[in-house]
Formats: sequence, C-alpha cells, structure tokens
Amino acid sequence: MPNGEREEFLETFLKELNENNAAVFIGAGLSKAAGYVDWPGLMAPVAKALGLDAAKEVDLVALAQYHLNSNASNRHQLNQLLIEEFSDLKDPTENHQLLARLPIQTYWTTNYDRLIEQSLEAGGRRVDAKYTNEHLATTRRGRDAIVYKMHGDIEHPDKSVLTKDDYERYHDTHGPFITALSGDLVEKTFLFLGFSFTDPNLDFILSRIRVRFTKHQRRHYCIMRRRVRGEGESKKDFEYALTKQTLVTQDLLRFNIKTIFVDQFAEITRLLEMLENRFRRRTVFISGSAADYGAWGRGPTEEFLSNLARALIEKNFRLTSGFGLGIGGAVVTGAVQQIYSTRQRSVDEQLVLRPFPIGIKDPAERMKTFSRYRDELIAQAGIAVFIMGNKETGGKTALADGMRTEFELAKSRGLHVIPIGSSGSMASELWSEVMSDLRSFFPKNSAKVRPLFQAIGRPASSPEKLLKPTLDLIDLLSKE
Repeated sequence: MPNGEREEFLETFLKELNENNAAVFIGAGLSKAAGYVDWPGLMAPVAKALGLDAAKEVDLVALAQYHLNSNASNRHQLNQLLIEEFSDLKDPTENHQLLARLPIQTYWTTNYDRLIEQSLEAGGRRVDAKYTNEHLATTRRGRDAIVYKMHGDIEHPDKSVLTKDDYERYHDTHGPFITALSGDLVEKTFLFLGFSFTDPNLDFILSRIRVRFTKHQRRHYCIMRRRVRGEGESKKDFEYALTKQTLVTQDLLRFNIKTIFVDQFAEITRLLEMLENRFRRRTVFISGSAADYGAWGRGPTEEFLSNLARALIEKNFRLTSGFGLGIGGAVVTGAVQQIYSTRQRSVDEQLVLRPFPIGIKDPAERMKTFSRYRDELIAQAGIAVFIMGNKETGGKTALADGMRTEFELAKSRGLHVIPIGSSGSMASELWSEVMSDLRSFFPKNSAKVRPLFQAIGRPASSPEKLLKPTLDLIDLLSKE
C-alpha cells in the first residue's frame, strides 16, 4: 500500500472523525475473521442440496431463491440455517473492538450477527440497534451509537433479507432503510470494511446518489486485500481474478469510493490502530494539583496554565482534566476564553472536565470510584501533561500520590507522558524518571524529543519560558 494513499486516507478520515462526520459499513468479511461463515460458506449446504457448488456460483442470492423455489416457497430450512450458523456467540475481533473505540456514532452492516454491538457495549457505549422499520421510528434514550442492520438480525431469521424475492421487494419492505442510508452516504464519510460490493441494495442506493449529485459526491473509502494467487490456482485464473478486482475498484470511483489496498489482513488492524492513536493524540490530559505554588507563585503559574490551555485549543486540541486543586481553574479559564473567541467551536466539543467526587466517606469505595474515574478520563487522551503535584497533609505539603497513579495509568494506556519537571513536586520526580529512560518512553523519535524534554526540566525563574517547548513537544508527539 503506497504511503501517499495511506496518509491521504488517514488524514482525511481523521478529520471526519474529529468533526463527527464519519461512519462505517461492515460486511461479512469482518465476521468471517471472528469464525462466522461468509456468504459462500452459508450457501454451501444449500448449493449441495441443489446439486450445485457454491464456490462456482457468482450470484449467491440466486442460490437461496432456488432453494426457496424447490421447497414450495417455504423458507423454514433457510431460517434454520441462519440460526445454526449465527446463534453461537463468537468473540469480536480486534478490528471490531477498534471500530467500537473510535468516535463513530453511525454503523451500517449487512451482517446478521451482533459482533459490533457486543464490542460497543463492552466499551461502555449505549447501542441503538435498528433492524426493522419500526426501530427507525424510535430512539433509545442516551444512545451514543446507532447500528443499522439493513438485512436483519439473527434473533428474527424469518425477517432477514436473504433470497431474490427479499431483495426485489426491499424497496417496498425496507424503504425507510434506503432513505436513512442514502442520507448518511450524502452527509457522512464512510469506511467500508469486509464488503465485496455485490449487494444489489447498496448498488441501487449508490447509483441513485451518483445520478443526483453527479460530480459532487462525498468521498468514501474501502479497505480491500489485494488479490493473491491461491494454492493450486492457475496463473490464468489468478490473472483473470486480478483484472476483475482492478475493474471493480475502478468502477467504485464512479461512486467516489476510493479503495485502499492492503497485502495482508493484519494491515487493516494496523490502519485502524493508527486512526485510533492519531485521534487520541489530539486530546491532552492535564494532571496537576498545587497546595503550594513554590518559587513561581500562584499568579504566574495560573497565567502559564491559562496560556497553555488557550494555545492548545487554538491548535484544535481537545482538553480533558480532573480539575486538580489550584490547577483546574486556570485551565478552564484559558480554554473557555479561546473557545468562545471562535463561534464555530463549543465547550462540549473541546473541553472535558471531571472534578473528583470528594464527598465519598468510605475509603475503599472512594478508592474504587477514583480509580475508575481516572481510567475513564485518561482513556480518552493520547498525551498527558503533568504539572506540580503536591497537596496539604496534616498542615504540611506532600507529594500528590494521585498524580503518580495517573502517570502509571497513562503509561499503561500508551499515552505520551510529559511531566513538566521545572514545576517541581511530583512532576519533577516523574520528569527525572522519564529522562533517565527516554528511549523507552519515546522509541520512535527520542532524538527530537530530548532537547525539548530537557528544556521543560531545567530550573526556570518564570513558567512562561516553558510554554514554547511544552507546545512544541505536544505538537511533535501528536503527529506520530
């Protein structure tokens, strides 16, 4: 896969993720990797009963119809086949889990299984699954993900779209799904995964959009494995299949769907991981507390924090923080002022504040709650900044053990950690720890990181001197 094509896809789709304009269309290929059958596998026993070979058939929907025709239009056996193949719960693949962690609200699929719903729910998301027309007219309260199952769900095999009759009547029986998908394809940028583009319903919808919008169609992407020569396959048959794949992908350009080829299925996982990492790198977690502002004093420290937050928002970063003592207020001030200076931005989009619930009296319950609280905050970010980190205990100033906990959580989550050692207290201790093993913390670009990291650890009479190296370091790490 050429680096230029990969980068173009990553940058464009990341932009759509940040603007909440991304959607995913999941085909049978993703479910096959989890252990479910694909269409040829599903139709194999049907073809055998008809005296045919599913591997030789191109129109697999026709096989289901032939079976229905030979059984006096009684589809009980087809329904039973779906139940037998899809009722056993399989574990979602890593790709399902990655898709569920991305900030996507709209998922479409032709699959009958519930792998994507399982992945979303395991990640704490509230799913609104829709597989009948009636579902489209209702809304699950508090939903943060919608899964449109345009061919039905395994719990209702009798209503699944499976035969030619079902496809031919789809416009009448599932008209609202056509309308909903058409609207999403116009308004959102789709990523097609595990999809072969042989579905006549999707082809109909894409054709209508192309006719209506001609040269103004939205760009979509499809990740597809490049055809490789199979074991025992003749050179002639392989070259034929490769030519067919090339023609299909060229034809997809009519619908402004660009194909990103991979040589191995594992590359799809790596691409999704890169998307997730780059998205998270645009969110900065700020950890800090200050009962004592040290030599800097309260005023200069708050001004530095306010300017840091303002600059990060201006650079289109998202901030998340637990509103630490003596630190959180200045972060909020700078962030909100910058957000309000631009009408196109909102506080909810770029600032996530989660003050810790200090009223929990039971120590065990408080620790349990704080642990989950921190983990949820840090999981949203890709970069963590640590400043000061001290608290008052028994009338004396002590290091903040909460910052150490957040540092360890950030490391375990794969965040880039930036302790501002010059600020003193726990941040100074963490800075020394990272500086002593810089290559381990920043294996990809430790040479570029080193001078900037050294700059934020040197004693500084004024915190403002640290603003530029801190921002430069965040910029550098956000582009990995």
